[in-house]
Amino acid sequence: MVQVVTDQDFKQETDTGVVLTDFWATWCGPCKMQSPVIDALEGSRSDVKFTKMDVDQNPDTPQSFGIMAIPTLIVKKDGEVVEKLVGYHTKDQLIQVLDKYTKEA
Repeated sequence: MVQVVTDQDFKQETDTGVVLTDFWATWCGPCKMQSPVIDALEGSRSDVKFTKMDVDQNPDTPQSFGIMAIPTLIVKKDGEVVEKLVGYHTKDQLIQVLDKYTKEA
């Protein structure tokens, strides 16, 4: 199950390893399409931590990243933002992005 994070625990929960965070809202249609893709990936990737944050309930973190549209997906590696993806992305697109940070070069 994708871990729900808040403004209070976001930094702590996303500071180690490769973490993908899905910024979403209940009223967002594309977010509802993105969520099952994230869920499917989460079930098949033990090398990535998957988290999600409701932007309406947690405004501070999205604001700190300049998130103006949702869904926005942020990939962090060891606490540093390495990718910011805006809009819906397919499973294959997300696999390509995550593989850049999880596979040894």
